[in-house]
Amino acid sequence: MTAIHQRLSVLTPTERRIASHVLADPQSAVDNSITQLALAVGTSVASIARFTQSLGFSGYPDLRLALATELDRTASERERFQVSESDVSRHDDALTTVRKIAFAEASAIERTARQIDIDVLETCVGAVRGARRIDIYGAASSGLAAQDLEQKLHRAGLVAQARTDLHLALTGAALLDERDVAIAISHSGRTLEIVQSAEVAARAGATTVAITNNPRSPLARVCDLVLFTAVSESTFRSGAMASRIAQLAVLDFLFTRIAQADYDTIADNLQRTFNAVTDHRID
Repeated sequence: MTAIHQRLSVLTPTERRIASHVLADPQSAVDNSITQLALAVGTSVASIARFTQSLGFSGYPDLRLALATELDRTASERERFQVSESDVSRHDDALTTVRKIAFAEASAIERTARQIDIDVLETCVGAVRGARRIDIYGAASSGLAAQDLEQKLHRAGLVAQARTDLHLALTGAALLDERDVAIAISHSGRTLEIVQSAEVAARAGATTVAITNNPRSPLARVCDLVLFTAVSESTFRSGAMASRIAQLAVLDFLFTRIAQADYDTIADNLQRTFNAVTDHRID
C-alpha cells in the first residue's frame, strides 16, 4: 500500500480508480485473481497489469504478495500498539489517539528503514563528507527537517546551511560548484521552490540529493541521488507529522553514517560544541 501512496500523483485516472479500490479493501486484491479484481473495479485485465507495472511490480502476483506481507505486518503492529485501525477519527478518546499516532509514526520509520537504498545512502555519505559546502532546501514542515540537519552538520564541524527562503536558496545555489552538495527535502517532491533550487544547484555543478516520498516526482528526476521515505498520509497526519518523522529518520541515517566514518573528529567536535553551551544550562 505504501507503493500506491507514493505514486498516486503520477497514476492515470484509470490507475487511480484501481488504486482507490485496492486502498479501500487491500484484502480483496490479495484474495482475488486479476480477472476478479478487474470486474470489481470495472476495468480491464490489461489496465490492472499496467497498474501493477506503474507501481514497480513485475506483475499482479508480486503485487498480491507485497500486499499480503504488508497486511500481516500491519496487523501485528496494530496489535502491539493496541489499535484496531490506524487512522485517527474525531470521536477517538485521548488514549486511543495517542496510540494511533504512535502506531502510525513508528510504522513510517520502520517502512522507511526497510526500503532505504543502502548503496545510495553510502554514496550520499561520501558526497557530504567531501563537500566544501552543503546547502539544504526545505519549505514548511520540510524546512524544519532542513534546519535539523543543518544543526547536526554544523555541530559536526561541516559547513552547512538550511535555506528555507526561496531567494536565498536560489542565490546560494547559483554559487555552488562541483565541490559542493545540495540536499533538497520535499515529501511530495513537487514543491516548486525546492525543485527550482535543486535545478539551479545542479546546473552550477553541485551534487544534488533529494529526500522525498515520491519516486516519480519532479524533484526525484532532477537530482543525482534520491533517498525515499515510505509514508501513507491521513486526515490528521498530513505533511507536518508522519512525513516529517520519516524525513528526520532518513537524515539521522545520513548523519550517523557520516559521524561513524569520521568518528574521532566528529566526536571531538560534538563534545566541544556541547561544552560551549554548558554554562547556559540551569543547574
